[in-house]
Amino acid sequence: MAKPCARREDMSAPEKHPVKTRIVVLEEHPLLRHGIAHLLNSQEDMIVCGETDNIRDARHKIQESKPHLLLTALRLGTGDSLEFLKALKSERPALLILVYSAFEETIFAERAFRAGAEGYVMKKAPKEELLTAIREILSGNIYVSHDVAMRAFKKSLETRSEQQQRSARPTIGIEKLSDRETHIFFLLGSGLGNTQIAHSLNLSVKTIESHRENIKHKLDLSCSRDLVACAKKYVEVTFVPPTNITSGSKKKVVHFPAA
Repeated sequence: MAKPCARREDMSAPEKHPVKTRIVVLEEHPLLRHGIAHLLNSQEDMIVCGETDNIRDARHKIQESKPHLLLTALRLGTGDSLEFLKALKSERPALLILVYSAFEETIFAERAFRAGAEGYVMKKAPKEELLTAIREILSGNIYVSHDVAMRAFKKSLETRSEQQQRSARPTIGIEKLSDRETHIFFLLGSGLGNTQIAHSLNLSVKTIESHRENIKHKLDLSCSRDLVACAKKYVEVTFVPPTNITSGSKKKVVHFPAA
């Protein structure tokens, strides 16, 4: 007796697996790095193809795994993230970059974008915001928080005199500093001396001293003691301690089309 023919639906070809976005994670703290990797790997459309704790290895990971996106912490301790991003974007313009940081978004988001990043997320943001940021920049947008976007929009509407009159937050002039000078300023505020800073940035002590003089001049500070005190105070005020990647209240976001 002949067997019945198989139904047409049983003979259909299996569905193809969707292409996943390949991501390299650069984060120096193992627990946080592994937590982020676990979060991304749990998404149907993402996969972590490499993870590392330093810039040198990140270059190798990117070369080997050919990711679509680099998710990197903003490093102000060892190595210079902004200089790394500039060089990386020059070498690989198609690589998308999302920066996340515990440092003040209003100061460093703009610097990260100038260095080549497509998005900036605070470490205190909830995990949903990190995923949203990734998907937004994959769609061709840039990503910043609602607060930063609104501040930038209001700034574009104001005249210079109105900005000065309506500024709700006093500034010490840090916006006058270059990326390198800002990096050194934060390291000074974190308690590092000239020798430690020179070692971490692979520069000479003489170069660090020269940068310090330039910073004092730009911030109108009279001596090194005032510079260090100012840097420490600024770090205390602007540094936001990181929280667990899975915690925090949800924050409104705004997305701008990529240029």
